[in-house]
Amino acid sequence: MRSSPNKQRGLTFISLVFLLGLIAFFALLVLKIAPIYLNNSKVKNALAAVESSVDITSKTRSEILTSLEKRFDMNYVEYVAKDDIKIVAQPGYVKVDIEYERVEPIMGNLSVLVEFHEGFEVGGK
Repeated sequence: MRSSPNKQRGLTFISLVFLLGLIAFFALLVLKIAPIYLNNSKVKNALAAVESSVDITSKTRSEILTSLEKRFDMNYVEYVAKDDIKIVAQPGYVKVDIEYERVEPIMGNLSVLVEFHEGFEVGGK
């Protein structure tokens, strides 16, 4: 007994496996990328704290770098090296730029690259 095509509903096994595989891939992607963005939010918070500190424009480059590194240590910031931090400190003017990238392997030879550029500028030149 054959049923008409209008009454046949549902997914085939192959389409169900494909759909579950697609959902699993995107879940894996989110689980790999989310910690990178959480780390970047810690970097932003540390920069905001340094920017709002008292007399930031009167501090030297090494004092600003030390303050930033202490905040990175307290917040467990990863992936940011000293070479990624560029500080211009002159009397009455401070500019801090942090530019870093993170390559996170997903599976096999598939990786994701995330680039960040954060910074602030205080005072007049």
